[in-house]
Amino acid sequence: VYNNVGEYSKAISSYERSLEIQKIALPPNHPDLATSYNNIAMVYSHMGEYSKALSSYERSLEIRKIVLPSNHPDLAASYNNIAIVYDNMGEHSKALSLYERSLEIRKIALPPNHPDLAHSYNNIAMVYDNMGEYSKALSLYERALGIRKIALSPNHPDLVHSYNNIASVYDNMGEYSKAISSYERSLEIQKIALPPNHPDLAVSYNNIAAVYSHTGEHSKALLSLETSLEVLKQSLPPMHPHLALVKTNIENIKKRFK
Repeated sequence: VYNNVGEYSKAISSYERSLEIQKIALPPNHPDLATSYNNIAMVYSHMGEYSKALSSYERSLEIRKIVLPSNHPDLAASYNNIAIVYDNMGEHSKALSLYERSLEIRKIALPPNHPDLAHSYNNIAMVYDNMGEYSKALSLYERALGIRKIALSPNHPDLVHSYNNIASVYDNMGEYSKAISSYERSLEIQKIALPPNHPDLAVSYNNIAAVYSHTGEHSKALLSLETSLEVLKQSLPPMHPHLALVKTNIENIKKRFK
């Protein structure tokens, strides 16, 4: 609970109390110890203390390698968690290697359209995306989307993330019409799944506006930004910085008409 409400030092303290009891009560390689190290690492990761997170995730992995079969999904989760930390530290090659280890285990352990496989493809794609290798990223984002379309309900938030990721890559590649199309698919799902004044809708309108701005279609960009602003006015307090940002973007677009 402390972790979920962002009180990370209190979360660490309680997880460590739990771990101390487990160290006394359980054998040294009991899976519950691995879970505790994993939980502590997760909080450190949220705090941006990546070296501490890495140390605890690796302790968790060491135990799991001893007590679990080599293709157990929890091993895949450990490799994935360590990869996330390396990715956040900017060590993309290490992250990529570990994400791929995780994926190989999941391919053996899970059905071919399991959502966790989609997560693995998505994570690998994000590394390539961050490295500017957009064609590789796009291929993997599309693999993730293909699985999610089979495994998940048609209005699941993970589909929104997939369409957004694909749209972002197309935008970076200069394929603006494809970017708009993917952002609009994302927005269609959000309109069904979310309340009409949800801030995520405003983000989608803002994303679409950015692409129209890249194509020089300033009137369409302005319309999307104004729609974004209307949503934010109904969902955020009047002095929220997101409102100020969208207002600034609107003023910048209007200047281009002069």
